[in-house]
Amino acid sequence: MSVTLADILAARQRIAGVAVRTPLVPSPHMSRISGADFLMKLETTQPIGAFKLRGALNAVAGVAAGAPGVTCCSTGNHGRGVAYAAKARGLPAVVCMSSLVPQAKVNGIRALGAEVRIVGRSQDDAHRESLRLVRDDGLTEIPPFDDPLVIAGQGTIGLELLEDRPDLAAILVPLSGGGLAAGIALAAKAIKPAIRVIGITMDRGAAMAQSVRAGTPVDVEEVASLADSLGGGIGRDNKLTLSICRDLLDDYVLVTEQEIYDAMQTLYFEDGLVAEGASVVGLAAVMAGKVSAGSGPTATILTGRNVDMATFTDVVSGRGVTLGDVELKGHAYGA
Repeated sequence: MSVTLADILAARQRIAGVAVRTPLVPSPHMSRISGADFLMKLETTQPIGAFKLRGALNAVAGVAAGAPGVTCCSTGNHGRGVAYAAKARGLPAVVCMSSLVPQAKVNGIRALGAEVRIVGRSQDDAHRESLRLVRDDGLTEIPPFDDPLVIAGQGTIGLELLEDRPDLAAILVPLSGGGLAAGIALAAKAIKPAIRVIGITMDRGAAMAQSVRAGTPVDVEEVASLADSLGGGIGRDNKLTLSICRDLLDDYVLVTEQEIYDAMQTLYFEDGLVAEGASVVGLAAVMAGKVSAGSGPTATILTGRNVDMATFTDVVSGRGVTLGDVELKGHAYGA
């Protein structure tokens, strides 16, 4: 299997009219911090509130007519994308999730008509149930990231970024299983080989970064995180995203939960935007001095808005947040 620029261009045609060409907007505050133009790609404006719709639409379009249905495992947004795409085609959908997924994301998927099954406490547990449904019930699996159609769908973001700003010097991509990072890197580097594509993730459970370092998929413990969408492993039988990320990403940067907390506050108060913790890891890396703007304009992707609003309210109100055994200090913005 492989993914090419031609596949990404084909995906753009396939998902047009349902997935939105999202705006790329400047952040004056982040531009001041970084010392160069800093831009944000608002995937929060997709119909499901997250970028995952792109890959899900492209993959579900490949399911044969009359199939008994589709299934997937998800930390939230992929399941929402699959549910939306399946409903549009009149296909039943079963989304398998772990107990770590916030209830707001579970509710959002059910509202789209999909069945949700809560299985275990990890993405791997949920994935095993999804594979059982393929084996026993004949459903078609729509993988969350390690799939050529999913990668190609996410890669359409890379096309739009460089069409809107051909002068981009770097793209900061939230990194989990690597579908988004792989797709964007494939598209961006095919168009502009010198561009830097940097994967950003939380420092607890950084599955792709650890796997690239080890040269093989690494199991990670899933823990509660403000960036819950970035949780989970990359799969022991990973076929695509590990090698693409290894070959095309220029760097890997890890941010702390406190840095994510601060970035969520900053995005809300400076740009008036509500976003998940996973969306702000690019901002967090720049604010913490872990990424330099370097030679020119930098863009990041605000990947989703489907945040647990109780937690989000605590963060923007400056209250402390407990994440398992981690206590994040609260503080008012600017204090």
